[in-house]
Formats: sequence, C-alpha cells, structure tokens
Amino acid sequence: MTTEKLGSLGWVRFIIQFVLVMLVYFAVSIAVVVMFGMTSAGLLGSVAGSMAAALLLAWFWLRRDGHVAEAWNLRAPDSWARTLLLAALAAGLIIAWFQIGAWIAGQLGISAPDVVAVMDFVTESPLSLLLWIVVVAIFAAGFGEELLWRGFLFDRLQRLRGIGDKTWLVIVVQAVLFGLPHAYQGLGGMLITGVVGLGLGWLRVRCGGNLWACIIAHAAVDVLMMSVAYADKVGALPGAG
Repeated sequence: MTTEKLGSLGWVRFIIQFVLVMLVYFAVSIAVVVMFGMTSAGLLGSVAGSMAAALLLAWFWLRRDGHVAEAWNLRAPDSWARTLLLAALAAGLIIAWFQIGAWIAGQLGISAPDVVAVMDFVTESPLSLLLWIVVVAIFAAGFGEELLWRGFLFDRLQRLRGIGDKTWLVIVVQAVLFGLPHAYQGLGGMLITGVVGLGLGWLRVRCGGNLWACIIAHAAVDVLMMSVAYADKVGALPGAG
C-alpha cells in the first residue's frame, strides 16, 4: 500500500479511476433497466445495483492506495449532538434550496427537475414507500452518494496534483462532477444538484472529513420528500384532498 500525501495523485491515474467508476455505475444502471424495464422493481434494482458496483470499484482503488479509512471516514464523531445539528441544518437548507432553485430556474426559463414519475412508483403502496426509503433514500443516496462523491471523489481530488491543496477548488470541482450525472433532469437539475454538492462538500470539510453529517442530511432529505409525497397522495397532509 502507498502512503500518498495530499496533492500527490497524478491526473492520468485519477482520470482512469474516476472514469471507470462512472462507467461501471452507468453500465449496471442501464443493464438492470433493460432487463426489468421502467418499473418500480427495475428502478430499485438499477439504483441499488449501480451504486453497489460503483462503490465496490471505488473501494478497490482506495484499498489499493491504502486510503479507505481516510476517504470513507465513518468513525464516531467527537460529538453526535453537533453532528446531528449540522445534519438537520443542512437538510433544511437543501430542502429550501430545492424550492428556491426551482423558482430561479423557472424565472430563467430553465426546466426544473421533474420527479413526478419517480414519486408515482414511490407512493404505489406502503411497502413500495418502505422499499424506496431503505434502498434509495438511505442506501443509495444517503450512504452511497456520500461515500462515492464526498468520500471517494473528494479524497481523490484532495490528492490530485495542482488542486489538492486548494480546498475550495476541490469543493467546487466535486460539486460540478456531482451535478453532471443529473443531466437527465435538465440544466436546472444539474445546477440545483451542483449547488447541493457545494453545500455537502463544505459540510465534509467542516466536519474534518467525517461523513456522518453528510450521510444523515442526504438521507433525511430523501426520506422526508418521499414520505411527504406519500402522505399527500393518501390525503394525510393538512388541507390535502
């Protein structure tokens, strides 16, 4: 194993690692949808399978370099109370930004993210809601995306020659790369997601590299949005129906 210092990762090596992880992610995602179709089961399998495959390859690269513990810092934080408070604040800001970002996108004539089709699957039944919360909100989004983007990618960028010692540049680059895969949501989706990536990147730094606040905030946002969508569909919200 190597013991590379920050800023010691070469660009070619970084590009190979990152591109292969992304290729595996999209290849598995597309393959599962092709096999099972655009159904709830197909989408759940696609999201879970692609994330599991990407994390496995990311782990391989990190393990080979001896950086798993640093990149995927899941040690108990010094203060769980502070971590939960930061996560709650981050989740609230993200939800508020979704609303503000969608309004800004509308004012600029840019298409905002449309999750209606996905929420139709989420709200099919109580069992469907539970599966989407566990598989997507908690595993794929909360743990998966944070381990992949704020963990693997952030660590690789911090070791990359030329930018590794520039924290804010690392935060911006990972946010841009985080937003790009959301191109299926249109320009508005990429921009809104990119800004979320900026916030989560800053949160990682604020927590000294520990990922728990990012994971909890990300999972909480998705769980809340799915739960509210289901409550609205069954008329459980005040004024619904």
